[in-house]
Amino acid sequence: MTKEKTAKKTSPMQFIQQVRQETKKVTWPTRQETTVTSIMVLIIAVLAAIFFLLADGLISTLMKPLLG
Repeated sequence: MTKEKTAKKTSPMQFIQQVRQETKKVTWPTRQETTVTSIMVLIIAVLAAIFFLLADGLISTLMKPLLG
């Protein structure tokens, strides 16, 4: 036989208090860290877009003679 575990229920107020306690433990990034990271993401996204544009153009150029 297996015994069922009874889950202890948390009231909405307890839940909100627990969430507030946990958010106080979070190490939030500084404004400078956020800015630098955002710029890096944008640069990588632009580079990826350029790469795929060039790759698509190359594949298209190579496929046109094959497909007539």
